[in-house]
Amino acid sequence: MDSDITFFTNKEPQSLADRFRSIFTNVKYFDILVGYFRSSGFFRLYKDMENIEKIRILVGLNVDNKTVNVLTACKQGEIDFESHSKTKEKAKELIRLELENSDDSSEVEIGVREFVRFIKSGKLELRAHPSHNIHAKVYISRFDESFMDYGRVITGSSNFSVGGLLSQYEFNVELKDKADILYAEKRFNELWAESVDISQEYVKAIEDESWLDNKITPYEIYLKFLYESLEKRLETNDDLNITYPDGFMELSYQKQAVHTLRDIVDKYNGAFVSDVVGLGKTYISAMYAQGLSGKKLFICPPPIIDSWKNAIDDFGVRSATVESIGKLSHIIRSGYKKYDYIFVDEAHRFRNENTVQYKQLHEICFGKKVILITATPLNNSVYDFLPLIKLFQPQIRNSNIEGMPNVEAFFIKARQKLKGYDKNDREYIEAVKSISKEIRDKILKYIMIRRTRTDIREYFKKDLERQNLKFPTVETPKQIIYQFNEQTNKVFEDTILAIKKFKYARYKPKSYLNEELSEFEKTQETNLVGFMKTRLVKRLESSRYAFLQTISRFISSYELFIDMYEGGKVYLSSKVNVYEHLDDEDDIALLKALEKDKNSEVFNSSDFDESFVKDLKKDLKSLRKIKEDWASISEDTKKKSFVDALRKDPILKGNKLLIFTESTETGEDLYSALSGEYGSKVLFFSSGKCKYAGETISNFAAKEKILENYDPRNSTQSDEIKILITTDVLAEGINLHRSNVIVNYDLPWNPTRVLQRVGRINRVGTKFDKIYIYNFFPAKAANDQIKLKEFVIAKICAFHATLGEDAKYLCDEEETENHNLFGEKLYDDLNNSKIFDEDDFFDNSELKYLNILKEIQKNKPELFNRIKNLPNKIRTARYGKVNKASLLTFFKQGMFVKTFLTDGKTTKDLVFDEAVKLFECAEETSTLPVGDDYFELLKSNKDYFANQIAENANPTGSANPQVKKVVSLLKFALKCPRYTKTQEKYIKRVQWLFENGSLPNDITKNIIEEFQSSGDSANFDEEAFYKALRNSIPPCYTETEFEKENGSANDCRVILSEKLIPESR
Repeated sequence: MDSDITFFTNKEPQSLADRFRSIFTNVKYFDILVGYFRSSGFFRLYKDMENIEKIRILVGLNVDNKTVNVLTACKQGEIDFESHSKTKEKAKELIRLELENSDDSSEVEIGVREFVRFIKSGKLELRAHPSHNIHAKVYISRFDESFMDYGRVITGSSNFSVGGLLSQYEFNVELKDKADILYAEKRFNELWAESVDISQEYVKAIEDESWLDNKITPYEIYLKFLYESLEKRLETNDDLNITYPDGFMELSYQKQAVHTLRDIVDKYNGAFVSDVVGLGKTYISAMYAQGLSGKKLFICPPPIIDSWKNAIDDFGVRSATVESIGKLSHIIRSGYKKYDYIFVDEAHRFRNENTVQYKQLHEICFGKKVILITATPLNNSVYDFLPLIKLFQPQIRNSNIEGMPNVEAFFIKARQKLKGYDKNDREYIEAVKSISKEIRDKILKYIMIRRTRTDIREYFKKDLERQNLKFPTVETPKQIIYQFNEQTNKVFEDTILAIKKFKYARYKPKSYLNEELSEFEKTQETNLVGFMKTRLVKRLESSRYAFLQTISRFISSYELFIDMYEGGKVYLSSKVNVYEHLDDEDDIALLKALEKDKNSEVFNSSDFDESFVKDLKKDLKSLRKIKEDWASISEDTKKKSFVDALRKDPILKGNKLLIFTESTETGEDLYSALSGEYGSKVLFFSSGKCKYAGETISNFAAKEKILENYDPRNSTQSDEIKILITTDVLAEGINLHRSNVIVNYDLPWNPTRVLQRVGRINRVGTKFDKIYIYNFFPAKAANDQIKLKEFVIAKICAFHATLGEDAKYLCDEEETENHNLFGEKLYDDLNNSKIFDEDDFFDNSELKYLNILKEIQKNKPELFNRIKNLPNKIRTARYGKVNKASLLTFFKQGMFVKTFLTDGKTTKDLVFDEAVKLFECAEETSTLPVGDDYFELLKSNKDYFANQIAENANPTGSANPQVKKVVSLLKFALKCPRYTKTQEKYIKRVQWLFENGSLPNDITKNIIEEFQSSGDSANFDEEAFYKALRNSIPPCYTETEFEKENGSANDCRVILSEKLIPESR
């Protein structure tokens, strides 16, 4: 038998609770001696105890089993009840802990309140023993004198808790002999006499120091929310001791950015400094670096190395090194472990993860604090952010960005949402806006500082006036329309048609092989074809001269390839990465790369389908026809339209001009045309060739002349140059604001370059009130073919929608918005205020709330101490701006803090900005009852949070098939018996890195390329696979430990809740 009338084990129907109920009818006195007593379990028996005259409870070790873990973790060991005062304080603390860890239910609340009622009525007395660790579990019942038995003693393994009473498997015995009862009663009374009465301490702990305290006000809930959200900021020294160079303007908006940057980097390991162009991101970064200990590495494009060295020197930044973006290999060879901080200027250049440069930078940044400086982090799609975030969030699938553990999955979903739209449609821009808002609210607001000039003008108004500083107005962009004549239009249309029919066989040779290609090889060739097609169309739009040069190179490449094919052998380069050439000024470098590595793969001509050579020759014939057609065109209509505009337009005639083109050859051609009319007032600058006064000059000499004529801060000033023609090599990091006119001779298909270009002249300190932008657009007939205008406008509007801008760069059809991405630490919501100056600076910012806390901490220490010590799970109710009764709940789980709002049907995840507006209230706000549905609403919020934690605990794997393949190989490798323990540990570390998204794509590609096995168990070569891992993964990844505890569902804590009731009620 499982139980009898003497022994029972909590199996149905003989639980300890059942046994108590069967005897309580006749009990007059009830004594409890236990180590653990949970008053929250009192709900199970309080009704059956109503007729008991006196209940005495004597506790020993602690009140709640969970407290044992807390105390052990604190290394306090056993509870020390050496004195009555210590006993009372310890008991009060344990009672608080018990209530914080109790179940959230109306039953628990009723049970605890009934327990308090029993104490207050004198029916129940609670004591703790000061000198003995009591482990006994003894329950002594004495019956009414009229009853025939004296009483009962139950002893065994059950504590007075829900588990001990009902659910846990226990072993208890019931004794009925009077002698046994008298003995137990004597021993109990001896211990009782030595014990400390903690009844009143219990009542005080429940009524004044637990979540059952009905005196907690909405204002205190509001302050507690602020304290729990901003506690770490209270520990931060907000004074920034920046030393400024002589004559440097101390601007409040820049100093505030430094403050915010410090907080973001400390919390998230990195940050974006993404103020719009011209607001001083270099200076902000140098000011921040000035206050840092440790070694700093600054990586930037070659043209702005001197600017960075000057800024570092001016601000006295110690232990700093400046290196070119092009010298990442040198940085790796010379050693990067010595650096603590990595600053990357023009960081948008690393938006593509599939490049060698990105892989090198990722290696350099791994385990460091990373500051990404760029006004244009978004270039082609919202996915551009992900590779950049990975530079400082090494666990991209398990990040510490609030509420966004799997950043990779978030961006994959965002990209998928946009796939179904045509980028030329209005719906595309609207979809981008919607997704962009989600990106800003859930990710960028925490890790990015971004402000526009409009923001600075509105919200730092007083400081700008004091400094006599103003920003120019960017006028609506002007269009220069060029119209093809009948002959040119016919050639243009024929060319577009030919480009569409073109096979591009030269650039996808493996697709003609008589064998199946891997997905990687297919993607590689698809990318190359797309790149070459785009180059043809872009050069067609740029200039007649540049297009003819490109067509000539294509013809030469085809002719050489066909000769090679007809010679019987075909040499194919497998190392060319098209992504490395996306920013080239021309296609020359890529074509040379295709020819250079001929010996990497060798095929016989017979290995290819017979259609290959036919398509090669067909393409070549088309190319020769295109060249012949354009050679017959004597005039470049676009160039002629521009020369006419220079002669007639008063703004172009009367100002220094800055003319941008994407093509070096277009720049040379334009220089030749203009220098004939303007002579030595024209200069052409590119990365490869520079021309001035009819001669080719060195890059250095040209740069000196540019700075003398266009940089107002240059020590030497000159007015020799009126027209500066340049490629995008001068679109980044250089001051050219002695000019106020930009001409975009051709529009880049990455339109954020337009923003970079305008940023050269729209800068702090310019003397001009207005900035002018001229853009070339083809007449309708031409634009109908290439859709360039619509394509570029769609992309630049997508950029505006995501990050916010305050000027139009292309035309009136653009929409500008300010999204106030000042990082989590700067502004709350600037759009709510129309008039703003420094006195009102904190009204709608997180800093406002931090200041409120600091003022209380300084001037009301008693209130601050009360707020600080308020227990978890406190709750109130009040009227609020809601349509339906709803519950706000603030959670902490590991390093995550989350706030949810539910009405029982819909639950919403709130960011700080949204939550604080709901919690915020006046000190005199009245408290209302929480109502009968409180626990039901709380459960909705808890369930919602638990689901988020579950998603975090099981992050989705990579969508990259190459990553999936490597992970599969790693799992298989760990089943192989031949590896040593050291090798197994290494493989497990690599597996962890892949599962957390910590490695760049290029490393994955290298592993697969080196390890040629299919992964089948019959062919798996353990040694080859291990070698591929070792050779492909730099040591920094496997030597640096980044595992962190985000907490688990069990660590989830309800900090506070507030029920909002519609004001209309």
